[in-house]
Amino acid sequence: MTDLAPQACDLIIEAGWVVPVVPHGVVLADHAVAVSGGAIVAVLPTAEARARYQARQVVSRPDAALVPGLVNAHTHNPMSLLRGVADDLPLKVWLQQHIWPIEAAVIGPGFVADGVSLAIAEMLRGGTTCCNENYFFPDVQAATYRQHGFRARVGLPVIDFPTAWAASDDEYFDRAGEVHDQWRDDPLVATAFAPHAPYTVSDANFERVRLLSDQLDIPVHLHLHETAQEVQQSVEQHGQRPIARIDRLGLFNDRLIAVHMTQLTEAEIHLCAERGVSVVHCPESNLKLASGFCPACALDRAGVNLAIGTDGCASNNDLDMVGETRTAALLAKAVAQDAAALDAFTALRAATLGGARAIGFDHLVGSLEPGKQADIACIDLAALETQPLHHVVSQLVYAAGRHQVRDVWIAGVRKLADYRLADMDADALVAKAREWRARIAQVRSA
Repeated sequence: MTDLAPQACDLIIEAGWVVPVVPHGVVLADHAVAVSGGAIVAVLPTAEARARYQARQVVSRPDAALVPGLVNAHTHNPMSLLRGVADDLPLKVWLQQHIWPIEAAVIGPGFVADGVSLAIAEMLRGGTTCCNENYFFPDVQAATYRQHGFRARVGLPVIDFPTAWAASDDEYFDRAGEVHDQWRDDPLVATAFAPHAPYTVSDANFERVRLLSDQLDIPVHLHLHETAQEVQQSVEQHGQRPIARIDRLGLFNDRLIAVHMTQLTEAEIHLCAERGVSVVHCPESNLKLASGFCPACALDRAGVNLAIGTDGCASNNDLDMVGETRTAALLAKAVAQDAAALDAFTALRAATLGGARAIGFDHLVGSLEPGKQADIACIDLAALETQPLHHVVSQLVYAAGRHQVRDVWIAGVRKLADYRLADMDADALVAKAREWRARIAQVRSA
């Protein structure tokens, strides 16, 4: 009996450790991931991979861990160009007196394209391969994500006042339909409805969102229960808390991506679990704006799908999902007053599969399993900051920094190679950012 000839594949990534996320709590030592046609075809011991596959390219990383590409489940990426312009202010003052006036002066297709491009580069350098976007000009966003081969769920904005994107309720919905139709079959970019928040969207517009979300079978991405003031205002104006209002309008269901959620009762936590709502925890933005604390551990233990997001650079001020995951884990322990809350494996799952599930991409990404897209981050653990290596996932969550992300692939295409962006010009991105800094400075001084 003769040995079978090796199978051809596009890529084998050999690593000291593979953390597949599924099954939960597993670390595979001396394993490899085989990739063909942009998808994972096998996760197996390195020695077996060498015998079984003949790859066009082999990348060997014996001191590194492979994890699913991180999923940033809530971003406003064009706002990377507003990083640091109005820090150390409460949410309402920050948003209404600073951010919205600046945006009114500078927002447009060029601002959005340049901001998204800068954000993509930053995310790739930090191991993030997918994001859930929420901003204006979704047509430009989608085209920019596709141009750079980055995976994204792009929000179709709805808000109760005119903006540079749309002047009326009907125009918001008409343009949303156009963008959705344009990107409905794209392998990397999809859409969601993105009504801004309960305090900026009317019942009538929420009802239109619900109807269209049901018809198009796409998620709804919503800031919800972000601050105590939002909840109080809703009680005063609508006679009920925002979650109760959203539930009354038929939107509190398994299509809802509920962001922030810092003000929750026990009953509301259980309602999230019952209805299949996903919650996106944005700990650093919530801390910086003093918005409150999402009860991440209580949500997770109730069976709610928990994801992690950075929010926008104007309120974080970075897109560092490695750091965000650490903050989420640490804050969860303090809020729950339980050192075992949101352990390292659970935090990593929230930053990968939890995010993918929240935005409806879990059939594609979020874990390293055969059949899924090869969205992979390679994190080098040889640095002194992550030595000695007693527990791989503990080091990833509690000790590693985004500067240790060495390689990144999206659908099997290498986007970061040995710490360098593979197909983006970092110097050009910095030059563009500086041009916008000068322009925004003029607006602020006027």
